[in-house]
Amino acid sequence: MKVLRAAADGDGFRCELVDADRPEPASGEVLVRVEASGVNRADLSQIAGRYLPPPGEPVTLGLELSGTIAGTREPVCALVAGGAHAEYAAVPVGQILPVPGTTTLRDAAGIPEAFLTAYLNLVVEGGLVRGGRALVHAGASGVGLAAIRTARFLGASVAATTRSPSKVAALREAGADPAIATSVVRFEEAVAAAWGPGSVDVVIDPVGADTLSGDLEVLAAGGRIVFLATMSGARAELDIARLMGRRGRIVGSTLRARSRQEKARLVERFRADVLPGFDTGVLRATIDSVYPAARAAEAFSRMRSNRNVGKILLDWSGSGVTA
Repeated sequence: MKVLRAAADGDGFRCELVDADRPEPASGEVLVRVEASGVNRADLSQIAGRYLPPPGEPVTLGLELSGTIAGTREPVCALVAGGAHAEYAAVPVGQILPVPGTTTLRDAAGIPEAFLTAYLNLVVEGGLVRGGRALVHAGASGVGLAAIRTARFLGASVAATTRSPSKVAALREAGADPAIATSVVRFEEAVAAAWGPGSVDVVIDPVGADTLSGDLEVLAAGGRIVFLATMSGARAELDIARLMGRRGRIVGSTLRARSRQEKARLVERFRADVLPGFDTGVLRATIDSVYPAARAAEAFSRMRSNRNVGKILLDWSGSGVTA
């Protein structure tokens, strides 16, 4: 079979499809013939030598996929800790989801990582409830749009930010109100104008240092700020008195490093709470673009330059690029 190998190459990436042995499923795993795999910023971090897979997991890139179970041809999508960017992957049974009837097999690759990350951090870590208010930073990313849609589906109000005014319409279409271009207005001011000061119950923040102070400014009493990444830097000054005054909590969260047992429990909760929204068509993955696996370097470059609105997929079936 073919698997993707990638390395940094100046301002771009050098990618190639190389031959490898087909994985042999271990106990509790099944072999999946991959239709498509989702591109994530974790791929870029792994290529750069950071955010490596947990011990015992595949070193091949890729954290989510769609395809058919070998032998039964059952259509599935799945979360994995590595190995999705390949023609075949060994997938833990507890991390498999059925492909919703409203979603194509290819586009289902855009569901697992984005929507499970959104659900984990809004609900499990953030404690968001019906009638609550959430703020989602980097709202035009795959996870960002998934978080907006998930929060709305669960009955919460959502504000979202993007640096690019051209992406504001996508935030609104997903259900964000207000949808905020931070290059035009401070998000703290926009949120306060829409909802009042100290009004956000859960902040989903992959930005990091640049947004921490503003997050504390908009946080409601007892609210939570959940950090998923540190795109603007990992070190920031913390106003502890303000955090205390809000009785707030700051939560650090990752999904990849969690045990298979914990991921299986998360998938089970997600199937009950969120997956029905896909079956009815209320929820969907936003697909930005699809590249043949052989053109993965272009997909990685598109993500690194922040040009995408939603998920970027790699097509392992041999179909052409769409954008």
